[in-house]
Amino acid sequence: MQWKRHVAGLAFISVFVVSYFTNKFVLSVLKFTYPTLFQGWQTFIGAVLLLLFGKLGWVEMSRITRSAALSWLPASLLFVGNIYAGSRALSRIDIPFFFTLQNSSHVVSYVILKVVQREKTQWLKLISICLMMLSAVNLPLNDPQFDYGGYLWAVGHLFCVGKSGAYRVFQVHYKSSNLSDIEQQCINYVFSVLLLAVAAHPTGDLMGALEFPSLQSHTFHCGCCASALLGFLLLLATVRLKSGLSLEHFRVWMFLSKVTAVCLSPFLFFMDINAPSLICVVISHVGEALFVYSEREL
Repeated sequence: MQWKRHVAGLAFISVFVVSYFTNKFVLSVLKFTYPTLFQGWQTFIGAVLLLLFGKLGWVEMSRITRSAALSWLPASLLFVGNIYAGSRALSRIDIPFFFTLQNSSHVVSYVILKVVQREKTQWLKLISICLMMLSAVNLPLNDPQFDYGGYLWAVGHLFCVGKSGAYRVFQVHYKSSNLSDIEQQCINYVFSVLLLAVAAHPTGDLMGALEFPSLQSHTFHCGCCASALLGFLLLLATVRLKSGLSLEHFRVWMFLSKVTAVCLSPFLFFMDINAPSLICVVISHVGEALFVYSEREL
């Protein structure tokens, strides 16, 4: 029924916004900038809960074969790069700017798919791509709190997001993987935990976290637990929403989630935004709206 879809969509928006705000609070306000530990904790809790829910029959997850897991490892590696670089970028960049840069990942995945599929480009989609790219390129030039390291990590994040999306569509297009979204995410979680655990000491995160000033703070503990649980709930909400909607309609809800987070973030976090940077944010989301609309037209 239509009202159930709206309820699922509103639940997705709520979990999406609260999840990003919680991560931003831990990373920027509490300044826990140790992504191998922070993201490793999140993926560990996600993996444990996902396997537990699978055992209890609360989520549909079949036995994952070794060949299927190995075929999905490149996407898992991109997933690790995505969450690691995204964590670094989100700790240094305001949420509206973060999503403005993230929108350009549509361009990366779209260009890769066009090279593979060799299809003609729709003029409306071309306009939307140009708007998102222009916004992403001009934003660092107009950001009053420009952070070179933050934008560098953001570039790595959007590259991994774009490549990951293209890889997922590529496997579906050529039917080289029969894994469900839940099974794909389970492989991502397990691989991420192993890789991030190994990388915790060489990156210095393990020793740095031991000297973290708020290590014994209840606020810090609650923030970390909330971020892990919200990340898992966001996965469930995403799968639930995708199962009841087409990909085009899911992208509409994703767009609304980003816009909601962008509009609410100035009320919760301190941000220094001038007129040119605000124009970049607005134009980028106008471009994403056109991109989503052009997908529905197709």
